[in-house]
Amino acid sequence: MKGVVLAGGKGTRLSPLTRITNKHLLPVFDKPMIYYPIQTLVDAGIQEILVVTGGNHAGDFLQLLSNGKEFGLKHLDYTYQEGEGGIADALKLAEHFADGDKLCVILGDNLVEKSIRGAVEDFRKQERGAKILLKEVHDAERFGVAEIAGDRIVGIEEKPAKPKSNYAVTGFYMYDDTVFEKIRTLKPSGRGELEITDVNNAYIQEGTLTFGFLEGWWTDAGTFESLLRASNLVAESRRARA
Repeated sequence: MKGVVLAGGKGTRLSPLTRITNKHLLPVFDKPMIYYPIQTLVDAGIQEILVVTGGNHAGDFLQLLSNGKEFGLKHLDYTYQEGEGGIADALKLAEHFADGDKLCVILGDNLVEKSIRGAVEDFRKQERGAKILLKEVHDAERFGVAEIAGDRIVGIEEKPAKPKSNYAVTGFYMYDDTVFEKIRTLKPSGRGELEITDVNNAYIQEGTLTFGFLEGWWTDAGTFESLLRASNLVAESRRARA
């Protein structure tokens, strides 16, 4: 299985910080944000990783990360997303990199306390389809929300005013190689973007989407409040291990 970190976009919610750098290069406690999703993939046993960048500061990723030696990698792959076409638009750039293999995709501003190795290993054994990871939250309306019936997800709604559950779809997605066919069938949403929720719902419709739950804390870092929360959570985890 290969890994993809989606780290494009303009990060306008974090302006003026993002006027001079990419959001994913901002510090979270003592490391740049992009370090955390890469380390999550490495800890899950994934060694081939693609970083999807964008914006005016994409070259800074290469200067910071180089070939991935700091993470024990032999090399890192990079590609560039023009504009802001959404998560699925960014993911489609990974088709050549995937070369028919399964993918574990992480949003570059998502941090998680515990390893996702167990979920990744489960998906390695899954014959086909996709797997997503959920987390129970108190503010589900901020996220894609999964409607669960028994042992399956029957639908995902993006940022609903009245969520059908408290289970947010986190920024960790696992896909087989049919994901790119599904992306090619998408039409832009009202936001003008290709939505990853539409990709996940396509897997639901064909009955091949499985799910698991994240252990420990999980947060994004795309707003000032969540960026601070992410730093505090990392700091607390370090102190707990000390």
